[in-house]
Amino acid sequence: MNNIMRKFLFLFFLAALFSYTPAKKKVVIVWQPSHQTNTGKDFSEAAVSNAIAEAAMLTKPTFSEYKVWSFGRKDVHDADSGSNTMIAHTTAVIDGKISGYAWELQQSNQHKPDIFIALHNNGGTKRHAIWGYIHYGDMYEAENRELATQLTAAVAAATNLENRGVLLDSTTGRNDYRCATTGKLSFYSLDEHVNTSPIRVLLEIGDNAVSHDFLQDPANQKKIGEAIKEALVKWIEKGE
Repeated sequence: MNNIMRKFLFLFFLAALFSYTPAKKKVVIVWQPSHQTNTGKDFSEAAVSNAIAEAAMLTKPTFSEYKVWSFGRKDVHDADSGSNTMIAHTTAVIDGKISGYAWELQQSNQHKPDIFIALHNNGGTKRHAIWGYIHYGDMYEAENRELATQLTAAVAAATNLENRGVLLDSTTGRNDYRCATTGKLSFYSLDEHVNTSPIRVLLEIGDNAVSHDFLQDPANQKKIGEAIKEALVKWIEKGE
Protein backbone atom coordinates (compact mmCIF):
# COMPACT_ATOMS: atom_id res chain seq x y z
CA MET A 1 0.00 0.00 0.00
CA ASN A 2 1.58 3.30 -1.06
CA ASN A 3 1.72 6.46 1.05
CA ILE A 4 -1.07 8.20 -0.84
CA MET A 5 -3.47 5.31 -0.18
CA ARG A 6 -2.48 5.22 3.51
CA LYS A 7 -3.15 8.95 3.86
CA PHE A 8 -6.49 8.58 2.13
CA LEU A 9 -7.57 5.75 4.42
CA PHE A 10 -6.38 7.67 7.51
CA LEU A 11 -8.34 10.78 6.50
CA PHE A 12 -11.41 8.67 5.73
CA PHE A 13 -11.18 7.06 9.17
CA LEU A 14 -10.90 10.46 10.88
CA ALA A 15 -13.89 11.82 8.96
CA ALA A 16 -15.98 8.81 9.89
CA LEU A 17 -14.89 9.02 13.53
CA PHE A 18 -15.76 12.69 14.01
CA SER A 19 -18.97 12.56 11.99
CA TYR A 20 -20.39 9.70 14.06
CA THR A 21 -23.26 10.74 16.30
CA PRO A 22 -24.63 8.15 18.71
CA ALA A 23 -28.32 7.47 18.13
CA LYS A 24 -30.58 9.17 20.65
CA LYS A 25 -32.54 6.88 22.94
CA LYS A 26 -36.16 7.05 21.94
CA VAL A 27 -38.28 8.54 24.71
CA VAL A 28 -40.67 6.01 26.24
CA ILE A 29 -44.05 7.36 27.33
CA VAL A 30 -46.77 5.47 29.19
CA TRP A 31 -50.35 6.73 29.25
CA GLN A 32 -52.66 5.55 32.02
CA PRO A 33 -56.26 6.61 31.38
CA SER A 34 -58.71 6.10 34.21
CA HIS A 35 -60.54 2.77 34.16
CA GLN A 36 -63.34 4.02 36.43
CA THR A 37 -66.97 3.83 35.35
CA ASN A 38 -68.54 4.49 38.76
CA THR A 39 -67.89 8.23 38.82
CA GLY A 40 -70.59 10.70 37.89
CA LYS A 41 -74.17 10.33 36.71
CA ASP A 42 -74.50 9.01 33.13
CA PHE A 43 -70.76 9.46 32.81
CA SER A 44 -67.87 7.07 32.11
CA GLU A 45 -64.56 8.47 33.28
CA ALA A 46 -62.92 5.48 31.62
CA ALA A 47 -64.37 6.29 28.20
CA VAL A 48 -63.53 10.00 28.41
CA SER A 49 -59.99 9.53 29.72
CA ASN A 50 -59.25 6.80 27.20
CA ALA A 51 -60.43 8.99 24.32
CA ILE A 52 -58.09 11.76 25.50
CA ALA A 53 -55.19 9.30 25.78
CA GLU A 54 -55.86 7.92 22.29
CA ALA A 55 -55.95 11.44 20.84
CA ALA A 56 -52.63 12.26 22.50
CA MET A 57 -50.99 9.09 21.23
CA LEU A 58 -52.16 9.79 17.66
CA THR A 59 -50.75 13.32 17.71
CA LYS A 60 -47.38 13.64 15.98
CA PRO A 61 -44.58 13.20 16.63
CA THR A 62 -44.81 9.71 18.07
CA PHE A 63 -42.37 8.24 20.55
CA SER A 64 -42.28 4.75 22.04
CA GLU A 65 -45.76 5.11 23.51
CA TYR A 66 -47.85 2.60 25.42
CA LYS A 67 -51.24 2.61 27.10
CA VAL A 68 -51.86 0.67 30.31
CA TRP A 69 -55.57 0.18 30.97
CA SER A 70 -57.28 -2.55 32.99
CA PHE A 71 -60.76 -1.66 31.78
CA GLY A 72 -62.84 -4.79 31.20
CA ARG A 73 -60.24 -7.29 32.45
CA LYS A 74 -61.54 -10.31 34.39
CA ASP A 75 -58.23 -11.41 35.92
CA VAL A 76 -57.96 -8.40 38.27
CA HIS A 77 -60.26 -6.87 40.87
CA ASP A 78 -61.61 -3.32 40.57
CA ALA A 79 -60.84 -3.32 36.85
CA ASP A 80 -63.59 -0.81 36.09
CA SER A 81 -63.78 1.03 39.41
CA GLY A 82 -61.84 1.82 42.55
CA SER A 83 -59.78 4.67 43.91
CA ASN A 84 -56.13 5.52 43.27
CA THR A 85 -55.84 6.45 46.97
CA MET A 86 -57.36 3.38 48.67
CA ILE A 87 -55.31 0.42 49.88
CA ALA A 88 -58.22 -1.93 49.18
CA HIS A 89 -58.35 -0.83 45.53
CA THR A 90 -54.61 -0.73 44.90
CA THR A 91 -52.38 -3.06 46.91
CA ALA A 92 -54.92 -5.59 48.20
CA VAL A 93 -55.07 -9.10 46.73
CA ILE A 94 -58.66 -10.33 46.61
CA ASP A 95 -59.55 -13.91 45.67
CA GLY A 96 -56.01 -14.31 44.38
CA LYS A 97 -56.32 -11.29 42.08
CA ILE A 98 -54.32 -8.08 42.12
CA SER A 99 -56.11 -4.78 41.48
CA GLY A 100 -56.57 -3.06 38.16
CA TYR A 101 -54.22 -0.31 39.35
CA ALA A 102 -51.53 -2.81 40.35
CA TRP A 103 -51.81 -4.57 36.98
CA GLU A 104 -51.50 -1.26 35.12
CA LEU A 105 -48.38 -0.27 37.06
CA GLN A 106 -46.81 -3.69 36.48
CA GLN A 107 -47.40 -3.28 32.76
CA SER A 108 -46.01 0.26 32.81
CA ASN A 109 -42.81 -0.74 34.61
CA GLN A 110 -42.15 -3.44 32.03
CA HIS A 111 -41.89 -0.70 29.38
CA LYS A 112 -39.27 1.18 31.45
CA PRO A 113 -40.88 4.56 30.75
CA ASP A 114 -39.18 7.93 30.92
CA ILE A 115 -42.52 9.69 31.32
CA PHE A 116 -45.78 8.47 32.85
CA ILE A 117 -49.01 10.45 32.45
CA ALA A 118 -52.24 9.45 34.21
CA LEU A 119 -55.49 10.94 32.94
CA HIS A 120 -58.58 11.35 35.12
CA ASN A 121 -61.68 13.50 35.51
CA ASN A 122 -62.37 15.23 38.81
CA GLY A 123 -65.66 15.27 40.68
CA GLY A 124 -67.48 17.27 43.32
CA THR A 125 -65.40 20.39 42.69
CA LYS A 126 -68.06 22.65 41.19
CA ARG A 127 -65.32 23.90 38.87
CA HIS A 128 -64.89 23.56 35.12
CA ALA A 129 -61.14 23.30 35.44
CA ILE A 130 -57.95 21.28 35.09
CA TRP A 131 -55.58 20.28 37.90
CA GLY A 132 -52.12 18.76 37.79
CA TYR A 133 -50.83 16.43 40.53
CA ILE A 134 -47.31 15.28 41.35
CA HIS A 135 -45.89 13.08 44.11
CA TYR A 136 -44.73 14.70 47.36
CA GLY A 137 -41.08 14.25 48.40
CA ASP A 138 -39.90 12.81 45.11
CA MET A 139 -36.33 13.40 43.92
CA TYR A 140 -37.75 14.53 40.57
CA GLU A 141 -40.38 16.79 42.13
CA ALA A 142 -39.08 19.93 40.39
CA GLU A 143 -39.06 18.29 36.96
CA ASN A 144 -42.50 16.80 37.54
CA ARG A 145 -43.87 20.17 38.60
CA GLU A 146 -42.44 21.84 35.50
CA LEU A 147 -44.05 19.30 33.18
CA ALA A 148 -47.39 19.34 35.00
CA THR A 149 -47.37 23.14 34.85
CA GLN A 150 -46.82 23.06 31.08
CA LEU A 151 -49.56 20.47 30.53
CA THR A 152 -52.24 22.20 32.59
CA ALA A 153 -51.46 25.54 30.96
CA ALA A 154 -51.67 24.03 27.47
CA VAL A 155 -55.05 22.39 28.08
CA ALA A 156 -56.46 25.56 29.64
CA ALA A 157 -55.23 27.60 26.65
CA ALA A 158 -56.77 25.17 24.14
CA THR A 159 -60.14 25.00 25.93
CA ASN A 160 -62.28 27.01 28.32
CA LEU A 161 -61.12 24.98 31.31
CA GLU A 162 -59.81 27.04 34.23
CA ASN A 163 -56.18 26.30 35.14
CA ARG A 164 -56.09 25.38 38.84
CA GLY A 165 -52.36 24.75 38.79
CA VAL A 166 -50.23 21.93 40.16
CA LEU A 167 -50.79 20.30 43.54
CA LEU A 168 -49.01 17.66 45.60
CA ASP A 169 -50.78 14.33 45.96
CA SER A 170 -50.28 14.60 49.74
CA THR A 171 -52.63 17.59 49.90
CA THR A 172 -55.83 15.85 48.82
CA GLY A 173 -56.51 14.12 52.14
CA ARG A 174 -58.12 11.22 50.31
CA ASN A 175 -58.58 7.72 51.77
CA ASP A 176 -55.74 5.64 53.23
CA TYR A 177 -52.95 4.85 50.74
CA ARG A 178 -49.64 6.28 52.01
CA CYS A 179 -46.13 6.62 50.62
CA ALA A 180 -43.74 4.33 52.51
CA THR A 181 -41.03 7.02 52.64
CA THR A 182 -42.98 10.12 53.66
CA GLY A 183 -45.89 8.43 55.42
CA LYS A 184 -48.19 10.94 53.75
CA LEU A 185 -51.38 10.20 51.86
CA SER A 186 -50.50 9.63 48.21
CA PHE A 187 -51.67 8.58 44.78
CA TYR A 188 -50.72 4.94 44.28
CA SER A 189 -49.84 5.41 40.60
CA LEU A 190 -47.46 8.32 41.38
CA ASP A 191 -45.62 6.62 44.24
CA GLU A 192 -41.94 6.02 43.42
CA HIS A 193 -42.11 2.71 45.29
CA VAL A 194 -44.69 1.50 42.77
CA ASN A 195 -43.93 3.40 39.57
CA THR A 196 -40.34 3.23 38.26
CA SER A 197 -40.75 6.10 35.77
CA PRO A 198 -38.74 9.15 36.88
CA ILE A 199 -41.34 11.58 35.53
CA ARG A 200 -44.88 10.94 36.80
CA VAL A 201 -47.79 13.34 36.37
CA LEU A 202 -51.52 12.93 36.97
CA LEU A 203 -54.06 15.25 35.36
CA GLU A 204 -57.60 15.77 36.64
CA ILE A 205 -59.38 17.13 33.58
CA GLY A 206 -62.74 18.80 34.12
CA ASP A 207 -65.45 17.81 36.58
CA ASN A 208 -67.84 14.92 35.93
CA ALA A 209 -70.81 17.11 36.85
CA VAL A 210 -69.88 20.69 35.96
CA SER A 211 -68.02 19.63 32.80
CA HIS A 212 -70.33 16.71 32.02
CA ASP A 213 -71.32 17.56 28.43
CA PHE A 214 -68.01 19.24 27.59
CA LEU A 215 -65.98 16.16 28.50
CA GLN A 216 -68.17 13.78 26.51
CA ASP A 217 -67.83 15.79 23.29
CA PRO A 218 -65.38 13.91 21.00
CA ALA A 219 -64.11 17.22 19.59
CA ASN A 220 -63.13 18.40 23.06
CA GLN A 221 -61.52 15.07 23.89
CA LYS A 222 -59.41 15.32 20.75
CA LYS A 223 -58.50 18.95 21.46
CA ILE A 224 -57.39 18.10 25.01
CA GLY A 225 -55.33 15.11 23.89
CA GLU A 226 -53.59 17.13 21.19
CA ALA A 227 -52.84 19.98 23.60
CA ILE A 228 -51.30 17.58 26.11
CA LYS A 229 -49.11 15.92 23.49
CA GLU A 230 -47.95 19.20 21.94
CA ALA A 231 -46.95 20.59 25.34
CA LEU A 232 -45.24 17.31 26.20
CA VAL A 233 -43.20 17.42 22.98
CA LYS A 234 -42.05 20.97 23.74
CA TRP A 235 -41.01 19.94 27.24
CA ILE A 236 -39.07 16.94 25.92
CA GLU A 237 -37.33 19.02 23.25
CA LYS A 238 -36.38 21.66 25.81
CA GLY A 239 -34.87 18.96 28.01
CA GLU A 240 -32.87 17.49 25.14
